[in-house]
Amino acid sequence: MPLNQLFRTDDSTRNLWLRLVLAGVMAPHGAQKLLGWFGGYGFSGTMGFFTDKLGLPAPIALLVIVAESFGALALAAGFLTRAAAAGIVAVMAGAVLMAHAPHGFFMNWFGNQAGEGYEYHLLVIGIAGVLVATGAGRASVDALIARRLAARPGGAATAAATA
Repeated sequence: MPLNQLFRTDDSTRNLWLRLVLAGVMAPHGAQKLLGWFGGYGFSGTMGFFTDKLGLPAPIALLVIVAESFGALALAAGFLTRAAAAGIVAVMAGAVLMAHAPHGFFMNWFGNQAGEGYEYHLLVIGIAGVLVATGAGRASVDALIARRLAARPGGAATAAATA
């Protein structure tokens, strides 16, 4: 993907809100996995669970932790939004396929299922998918970078894409 496409966005408030909400929801999950906050197991415990119990290769387990923790921070800043959101789509799709699909659609609100369903994951995939397709929106580092790229010699062709 060319640089101008990676950072291209509009000035929408819609995408600002989508990425802030998604960052706010994903950051605690990332903090559980990376730092052990909010009842999580921290980096070592999460790596052990992913590799030993789930059978994920260590590089994939690491990418899950990075996507949920640093990806959430990147979304909050609107930096590399498309890449961060794509990482979250991949993580959520993997979670559905590996753990949640057998439990059906609904979350386990009342404890009467063997596990959690995948409705939450679909919402996250939907929000992140919009950000992958349309970019960070207003008040983002991506928009600033896109404007600077457009201002460079030969960058006039990207100016329309960042307006």
